[in-house]
Amino acid sequence: MQAVLYIGAGINHFWHDRFYLHIMPDHYAHPRLLVALSGVAEIAGGLGLLLPATRGYAAVGLALMLVGYFDVHIFMLSHAERFPEVPGWVLWGRLAFQFVLIAWALQAGRVSGRLL
Repeated sequence: MQAVLYIGAGINHFWHDRFYLHIMPDHYAHPRLLVALSGVAEIAGGLGLLLPATRGYAAVGLALMLVGYFDVHIFMLSHAERFPEVPGWVLWGRLAFQFVLIAWALQAGRVSGRLL
């Protein structure tokens, strides 16, 4: 299930790239490249979760990627006026949900009770 989520989300970075470019913080150089790289990373992480040999590494990679996304969520919260299409509670919810996604990724990466 989680693998499908990340593969789909990664594909969405290419399908709806304007959305991701819109939420990219101003302080990032080369936002189009970063949107593409994050899409590839999500696809690779999702595929990595499918194989027991790579599951732990993929889980750690996805968790680190999600930690990196905190900057995007904090940027959106601190510039909420730029995102009138997104209610404030959704901005806060997305930020809080990152913790759930990180825990879920790390849990998925546990093979025989160990992460790596």
